[in-house]
Amino acid sequence: MAYVHVIIALLFAIVLARIDLSSCQIVNGKVSCVDCTHNDDLSDIKVAVKCEGVKNLAMATTEEDGSFKVNLPSDQTKTSMNCLAKLLGGTIQLYTKKQNQVSKIIQGKEENSYTISTPLSFMMSCPKNTNCKAAKPVGSSKTIDLPLPPEWGLAPSSYYVPFFPIIGIP
Repeated sequence: MAYVHVIIALLFAIVLARIDLSSCQIVNGKVSCVDCTHNDDLSDIKVAVKCEGVKNLAMATTEEDGSFKVNLPSDQTKTSMNCLAKLLGGTIQLYTKKQNQVSKIIQGKEENSYTISTPLSFMMSCPKNTNCKAAKPVGSSKTIDLPLPPEWGLAPSSYYVPFFPIIGIP
């Protein structure tokens, strides 16, 4: 009968050991699309949260409605509440103004709950009256193919003409 009490106490100790009593500070926010339709999917947009004096960076991915939830990065020695949330990007090209890309983190309505002070908004299409150039093209991937006589038995010249050997000095 004493074994039953020992086993129950052991199980109770294991359950208590797995409970994390640390107070987690959660940032809740939402990104919005200016030129989207009502039913557009706003999932997989990355939002970073960085606090002053803390080395860690917290990263969140938005849900279908554009909402995100992330634990506030913290350091055991730092208790600074100067934090920012930044809209990083998504699976498609997003266009945003600088003032709509970053937002300050402020205290929310509940304890240990934080939110963004200004909305993080973006556009899916290039805004009018702006110059939205894509990145400069790296170059053509077309190779040079010199006509070689088939009786020589060589591979096409595109296999070895663009090859530049790297000769190093030991």
